[in-house]
Amino acid sequence: MRLRRTLLGLSQEKLGDLIGLTFQQVQKYERGANRISCSRLFDLSRSLEVAVSYFFDDMPEDVKGLSPVQMVREPPKEEPRAAEADPRLRRETLELVRNYYSITDPDVRRRIYDLAKALSNRDDSAQD
Repeated sequence: MRLRRTLLGLSQEKLGDLIGLTFQQVQKYERGANRISCSRLFDLSRSLEVAVSYFFDDMPEDVKGLSPVQMVREPPKEEPRAAEADPRLRRETLELVRNYYSITDPDVRRRIYDLAKALSNRDDSAQD
């Protein structure tokens, strides 16, 4: 939720306004302190311009097969990564992605993509 909100350039307060919550409630959802109901998840998906399934895309396979009740009985074998350790959640990454997609010329955007790929010294050609 935080990743998408930040990519859209929304503050917690603005997102809260869109769905009728205070920024403190949004903050609790993002930290995992409060559960998100189905209806609230639907509101969030509409406000963040994504499908509801977006929130489950990165869920580990072993967790997907468990219901919340099963997860309490059989917690996942691995601890989830802390948000701070995930480079996708860093402000620098989010700003880079936002700026990248604000480039309107597709040729320029592709050249920047190619440059970043070359500078990273990684061969991602199998993923293209």
